[in-house]
Amino acid sequence: MSGSDGLVRPRVVVGVSGSLGSLTALGRGAEEARRRGAELWPVLAWQPPGGELAARRGPGASLLTDEWQRLARERLVGVLMDVFGDSGPGVWMYALVAQGSPGLALVEIADREDDVLVVGAGRRSLWHRACCRSVTRYCVAHASCPVLAVPPSPLESKLAAVHRRNAWRLRLDVRDLARAAVPPDRA
Repeated sequence: MSGSDGLVRPRVVVGVSGSLGSLTALGRGAEEARRRGAELWPVLAWQPPGGELAARRGPGASLLTDEWQRLARERLVGVLMDVFGDSGPGVWMYALVAQGSPGLALVEIADREDDVLVVGAGRRSLWHRACCRSVTRYCVAHASCPVLAVPPSPLESKLAAVHRRNAWRLRLDVRDLARAAVPPDRA
């Protein structure tokens, strides 16, 4: 099925969306694939704006679906280039674009017991947990294989803090940045 020599190799399936958390998960998934001697399967799942039913109602729905599929493929290629560059992940890779709900698509693709499903853990704020469906929670609850939930990068929380400061038009104290950049033993 996969691989050129006819062997069925273990797979590391990684959910990719283009977010910082998914980039961290993709890097960790590549490390896991190298460590296990497995194939890397980055998966970008997408849904039409407004859902599947809304996409079928309009005239020319198939043209729109083809365009959305093309855009999803371009996004996946861009993410792979951002993370791995021209050198690649160092393991056999099969990138996949799937139409459907991200959690369901990932669980359906990572359907073998020797698979490992890698997803970003996402934001941890109470507001975000209450208002947004979690792909990670869905995967942990429904997957038939082990799920590795990769916590957000510390850089992601610092970047979010800068965005909040910009949104509220708060001044940024450059001295704090300088102290964080210089190790204490060199200051």
